[in-house]
Amino acid sequence: MTFFRFSFLFFVTEILNNLMTIETRIKQKKFKSNAEKAIVNIAYTQSYFSSKVNTVLKTHNISSQQFNVLRIIKGQHPKPVSIGDITTRMIDKMSNTSRLIHRLEKKDLVQRVNNPFDGRQINVFLTLRGTQILEKLNVLVDNVVNDHSHLSEEELIELNRLLDKIRIE
Repeated sequence: MTFFRFSFLFFVTEILNNLMTIETRIKQKKFKSNAEKAIVNIAYTQSYFSSKVNTVLKTHNISSQQFNVLRIIKGQHPKPVSIGDITTRMIDKMSNTSRLIHRLEKKDLVQRVNNPFDGRQINVFLTLRGTQILEKLNVLVDNVVNDHSHLSEEELIELNRLLDKIRIE
């Protein structure tokens, strides 16, 4: 009987935790405005998902920035990608792309090759090992995404529309 009571309480606690508002999560009673609340909520949620994704990436000793680089390169395959192109596509614009490429090269995940048409430009390719590791990482990250698939397709479309709209660039 105690096991079932514990299981039920655990289940109810999990439901309540998933329904906690931003006010409850950060222990703040109110915000100056709904705009401030939204920005804090976005920052909190970004930190939440970064933590989840970073946890699975650590299993292969890859940072989120390195994962982003690998995905950018894979997205251009079989065409080469210049370091400059990678930089403009990075999610974290503060990343040092050259340093990230160097670290990935040391791990034998990417290869740098001089551009035969422009000696100033360096092209980057995924190695076979890089492709294999990226495939494993994509499965792990997909699992994180699937664990959070409680929004409907319509809600996700609306969320993406609002997130695109809020950025002033």
